[in-house]
Amino acid sequence: MIRGVVVDTSIIAAALCSRQGAGNAVLKLVASGRLRLLATPPLFLEYEDVLKSPEHRLGHGLSLASIDEFLAELAAVIEPVEVHFQWRPQVRDPNDEMVLEAAINGGADALMTYTVADFAAASQRFEIEILRPAELLKRIKR
Repeated sequence: MIRGVVVDTSIIAAALCSRQGAGNAVLKLVASGRLRLLATPPLFLEYEDVLKSPEHRLGHGLSLASIDEFLAELAAVIEPVEVHFQWRPQVRDPNDEMVLEAAINGGADALMTYTVADFAAASQRFEIEILRPAELLKRIKR
């Protein structure tokens, strides 16, 4: 059973652009307490940087105040993860290293991302499931 998950920044950004998408449904599970979201401080800061970037603001159409409100609500439900060890390099994209490290250090059941192939080798090595949002939802609803 999947209880704790680390979410790649692209999922958070997509969830704000589409209320009907699987990423948004996952965030609703987090808000309801059915799923535990894990993140390190650097990963959370990346969420903020991306959501506040001009190109993403055009996509989701939220004001800076609305983004701050969303981030405050998200911070209230996130289980903070402290990074004790770094295993770099493990994934194709150096920017994804902090996502993997949050999952490893937090003992996540899964890592949710759209770029599953980028995490394939690390998934086997660290025994962490790498899932797209729709796959995660199917697992949880079982």
